[in-house]
Amino acid sequence: MADGPGNSIGGENLLFLTDEQLRKGIEAMFFAYRGFTADPDRILEDHGYGRAHHRALHFINRTHGTTVNNLLSVLGVTKQSLNRVLRTLIEDGLVESRIGKTDRRERNLYLTEAGAALERTLSEAQRERMRAAYRAAGPQAVAGFRQVLEAMMDDEIRSQYNAMRERRS
Repeated sequence: MADGPGNSIGGENLLFLTDEQLRKGIEAMFFAYRGFTADPDRILEDHGYGRAHHRALHFINRTHGTTVNNLLSVLGVTKQSLNRVLRTLIEDGLVESRIGKTDRRERNLYLTEAGAALERTLSEAQRERMRAAYRAAGPQAVAGFRQVLEAMMDDEIRSQYNAMRERRS
């Protein structure tokens, strides 16, 4: 991907995008998101779950023992909506809530074996789609795509994202 002032990709100058070019990008994001979520949505529907359940499973898996407050912050949802999702996942035996070891007021969240299995199934469906798209686009496009996504994040969200990435490095 071209990377600097005046560089262009596909004949489009990146510094002077027209409203129509931006609309095309926005529409591509909407349709790509539909594709990205289609496979997990079908799997979730079989279990009676929605995307909120998927996001909770994903981030609990990525940060074993995360607290409810941390999950609230990462997901950017209300306590009421997260509690509704967690209650279902706990009742269905997919998530375990344990009292915090250092602060007994905290609840630490872990996936059970069944929760980890469902999360793997959901993630694999998305990894397959991402893998195919990345292969088709090539390494420069992959790096550029990530740069665009990171540039679209608000500062606070980018900080959370970077902190999460650093913990896994």
